[in-house]
Amino acid sequence: MNSSKPAGAKGLVAEVVRKQYFWGIIAIVLLLAVNVFKDPSYLAISISPTDGNLVGNLIDILRAAAPVLMIAVGMCLVVATGGIDLSVGSIMVVAGAVSMELLAGSNAPDSLGAAFIAIVVALAISGLLGAVNGVLVSVVGLQPFISTLVVMLAGRGLAKVITGGQNTSAVNEPFRWVANGYAIGIPVVFVLAVLITIAVGMLVRKSALGLMIEAIGMDAKAARLAGLNRRGLLMTAYISSGLLAGVAGIFATASVMTVDVSRTGYQLELDAILAVVIGGTSLAGGKFNITGAAIGAILIATLDKTVVFLGVSSSATPAFKAIVIVALCLLQSERVRALFRQRRIQRPTGTAATKKETVSA
Repeated sequence: MNSSKPAGAKGLVAEVVRKQYFWGIIAIVLLLAVNVFKDPSYLAISISPTDGNLVGNLIDILRAAAPVLMIAVGMCLVVATGGIDLSVGSIMVVAGAVSMELLAGSNAPDSLGAAFIAIVVALAISGLLGAVNGVLVSVVGLQPFISTLVVMLAGRGLAKVITGGQNTSAVNEPFRWVANGYAIGIPVVFVLAVLITIAVGMLVRKSALGLMIEAIGMDAKAARLAGLNRRGLLMTAYISSGLLAGVAGIFATASVMTVDVSRTGYQLELDAILAVVIGGTSLAGGKFNITGAAIGAILIATLDKTVVFLGVSSSATPAFKAIVIVALCLLQSERVRALFRQRRIQRPTGTAATKKETVSA
């Protein structure tokens, strides 16, 4: 009985290591260790004497992870269908532009109603853009790459039309609280992102929706023959991605109460795809892992903060991020890990053979 317990524990450890997002957690720990090596107080969290909220680098990372987390969860569902959504960054800026224009026009700095209307309208338009993606893919039959690329280009242009090509700012405390407020000392924006992620995860895993989305990603023809509504499922995935991108746009805009039509959401679709892949979702479709996508989003935020903290120049930042991502992908590769295991097994065998030859001589 004693021998079975270690075997069970060893099997559990092996199962955890096989999870792709496990290496994402390891990467987060290593990045934090690098920052601590430069500044031993990097992980220190203190309580602000003015308002009693938690402050520190870790809190900043959690706040920065919220928008990436939102678009990563939406991207996760789309990728599971065998598609891709390149428009999430543009939908973010559209949501930000709509909300800022409405708030600037209302001229009500303390109005909760104005903030509510701005959020609802921004999310409605984001969902509409997601529906456009869904129609182009499921009804028109265009490739997801082309369909979402069209909305990606049109979305940023739409944001410029909405704002007149200018960066728009507004003042509204309830709206600003969404990204800058605190709940029990923790940033509200991260709490909201986690709650939304949990809600989406429960919806797709506690119902048949997740299995149906995975089914059309595995084999669309077989799923259709099984009676699944492929068009409806694709529409659901793309609308969800659009809505979550809109939430991310509200988070990003509310943090500074300004929408930058050129920079808001810029290239965040690439971060979302990286977060999804790091979390173990296959780009070929057929499976998804929302927990892994969440860990991938936190990793991306940690990596971005590390780049700034280490003083890496802006020109070298893409190369630095690429090196970290490539190293992580190699760690995740089963083939690479199998090669290391094989070399580790062969080494003692070779040593034993050498000893045997020495004895016989």
